[in-house]
Amino acid sequence: MAVSESFRAGRSPLWADIAVLGVAIVWGASYPVAKGALAHMPLLLLIFYRFALAALILGSLAVRDLGAARRRDLLAAAWLGGILFAIFQAETWGVAMTTATNTALIISLSTIFTPFLEFGVQRRLPPAGVIAGACVAVTGVAVLAGGMGALGAGDLLVLCAACLRAVMVVSTKRLMNGSTLSSAALTAVQAATVAGLTLALLVGQSGPAGLYVAASAAGWAAVGFLALFCTVGAFYVQNAAVRRTSPTRVAFLMGTEPLFGFALAWALLSEPATPHALIGAGLIVAGTFLGLAVERRR
Repeated sequence: MAVSESFRAGRSPLWADIAVLGVAIVWGASYPVAKGALAHMPLLLLIFYRFALAALILGSLAVRDLGAARRRDLLAAAWLGGILFAIFQAETWGVAMTTATNTALIISLSTIFTPFLEFGVQRRLPPAGVIAGACVAVTGVAVLAGGMGALGAGDLLVLCAACLRAVMVVSTKRLMNGSTLSSAALTAVQAATVAGLTLALLVGQSGPAGLYVAASAAGWAAVGFLALFCTVGAFYVQNAAVRRTSPTRVAFLMGTEPLFGFALAWALLSEPATPHALIGAGLIVAGTFLGLAVERRR
């Protein structure tokens, strides 16, 4: 938890940026891992066990903070958990219906949506460079899919998840402004909310028997990776970072995620690196870094 101290104290913005880039690498790996895990268990069970394990780990680490937390802060954290639940429903269903490469690249559009939402709340337009970056990135998605009209149902679900990610980052900054809830406690409440809502869906569909899964060791290893690295570690760092700096900066740093997702999907799943994918990846990453350069000057 030493990372949070540097975020709060503001002593090492370089380390804060490096931590967020680490999240981008881990989340880039999450798409091929989740794609593989879905071969071992149904989607809802994957989400439930991932977040239930994360909630248990973080809850045990933040038990004192949770006990001392104000009701208002806990309700705000639960609301953010509800947004996170919607993100993972859209994102995980999306990755089940499209490629891990497409998922990693399309989800990166949250990098562009975030500044528009952040500035829109302030009733201002983003800088011209951010708008230009958005246009370049959207063009990249169109090239990736062979034209916007060629986007499949899975791609559209991932696009919806990208919009919700932007809502999540901006909402975290606004709702947690002035909150005394620690980043570990915030992430624990979010994870518990996602697990609880997913459990309600599972029981409603199949009863208690729906919680049983006969997954192999590889399936449970994937769940453990997604819970420990992509949830406990990644969301903790993101929550700490977005409270330390602007949502736009965090979002642009996360814009490196598609590069790692594209590379890992090719390396781990042997998904083809087609000319469309390569050009689309290049445009999305270029648009992201253009926006980041403008944010640095601002």
